[in-house]
Amino acid sequence: MPDVGVAGQRRLKSARVLVVGAGGLGSPLGIYLAAAGVGSLGVVDFDRVETSNLHRQPLYGDADVGRRKSSVAAARLRQVNPHIEVVPHDLRLDSSNALQVLADYDVVVDGTDNFPTRYLVNDACVLLGKPDVYGSIFRFEGQVSVFESSQGPCYRCLFPEPPPPGLVPSCAEGGVLGVLPGIIGTLQANEVIKLILGIGEPLIGRLLLFDGLTMRFREMRLRKNPDCPVCAENPRQTELIDYQGFCGLGEPEVLATDFDLSARELESWLGSGRSATLLDVRSPEEYEICALPGARLIPLPQLPDRLGELDTADDLVVYCRSGVRSARAVDLLHRMGFAKARNLAGGIVGWSQAVDPSMPVY
Repeated sequence: MPDVGVAGQRRLKSARVLVVGAGGLGSPLGIYLAAAGVGSLGVVDFDRVETSNLHRQPLYGDADVGRRKSSVAAARLRQVNPHIEVVPHDLRLDSSNALQVLADYDVVVDGTDNFPTRYLVNDACVLLGKPDVYGSIFRFEGQVSVFESSQGPCYRCLFPEPPPPGLVPSCAEGGVLGVLPGIIGTLQANEVIKLILGIGEPLIGRLLLFDGLTMRFREMRLRKNPDCPVCAENPRQTELIDYQGFCGLGEPEVLATDFDLSARELESWLGSGRSATLLDVRSPEEYEICALPGARLIPLPQLPDRLGELDTADDLVVYCRSGVRSARAVDLLHRMGFAKARNLAGGIVGWSQAVDPSMPVY
């Protein structure tokens, strides 16, 4: 291509790009950046491949289920291009290691699906002076932008505060169209290549919105917040912070562990004839896939308005898919006088693994 040429290909070969998250967005990102000849690709992920990942994460196959994502992704990307260096980072990125990990790379790509890591990646990129190529997906919609604090706004300028815990479900909880990560991840890869080559007009100061149902793109202009705590001229925050606490996720998790009930313990309860009310706080769509026998469905967003349907004298065992939403529900129930409410640790997934393997896992 005339706009790339030999000099451009050399820039790609000498570039170092870090992909944070080897999931739905990280899969197309990694494949296309490797194929483009980016000389050094870092892949950060501490998770393992699950069957439910496969419809939206083409880096992996059925034989990879249970294996570490970072190592599987690295091996796959080396197959795409054996002439590049792929560096797996099998770790959970946090405030203690982010600056050290990101420091070795020229461009950072955010392929994560949780708010604490998004704020962490943004703040680390601002402190290090590196571009943050952002993407997010939910159901049929996606967003893409480039946060480069020396030229435009950062993620904190767009979202100064995180949403309340539990308001925005994850992909596993809320669902995502399988092809959507491919569309958004490919757009992110396009932005990375433009940044490396120094061509075109990067999405700095612009947020690209995509609707897969209508096949429409919209664009929002973003402005730098002069009072941004991290990228303002005189920032109030000059180091990384506790992002779990910043996003309001620390305290509920601590509270919930006091009332956890394991799948084996619940099995023993039910086997001994002990009376217990099973409360499912997932969505109706999840309930249709699988549910514990006799469970009552009250989705978490409806729970505060439907407490009158429950009895404070009952042994309540609350569950969701993995135990996160049910932990929040139990915290609410205890504050409202349901002292005997318990959280099924691990949720439906834990029940399937420990008690009933025939229970579908999604």
